[in-house]
Amino acid sequence: MQLNGIFILAELPVVVAEQIRAINERYDPKLARSKPPHITLTGSSGAGPLSPSISVEEMQEKLEPITRETAPITLVFQKPQRFMQSDIVVLPIEPHGPLRVLHDKIITSGLPFTRARYTFSPHSTLNLYQSLDAKSTHELLETRVPDPFVISAIQLYHTRDPQPSRKLLELPLTGGSKKD
Repeated sequence: MQLNGIFILAELPVVVAEQIRAINERYDPKLARSKPPHITLTGSSGAGPLSPSISVEEMQEKLEPITRETAPITLVFQKPQRFMQSDIVVLPIEPHGPLRVLHDKIITSGLPFTRARYTFSPHSTLNLYQSLDAKSTHELLETRVPDPFVISAIQLYHTRDPQPSRKLLELPLTGGSKKD
């Protein structure tokens, strides 16, 4: 399946990103090279990708008010699972609470998202491109990344397989910050 669209992600903090990157490198080197370890907010679930014809200025105009009012969010990965009856293994995150509020604000921002194939299921992907044997799948499903972490920004990436993804925009989550 060829993919050409803009995904909204939340890149993981360095310590957690290093753990996920090591898993990606072991089980799916192509995924490890494609984007930094992240949580998918739009593009694969809840809302499809944005058209690459949307300007960075329009995306910033629609999303910056949301990120200005959203405080950094503390999250915890749940145990790995297969993504929506596929062979893809992901680390899911509780789909309710502040992350859901952020997702809902993004998809009602006025940006023209395409239709999603799946309901909102925030996650970090452990393998995507690589087909795994039963032993590797079992190992991935036993993997745990238990420590809480904080996402403090969202990033918009243009994904155009098979080319590497390209970061278009990063917006910090600054809600709750002191205003002078």
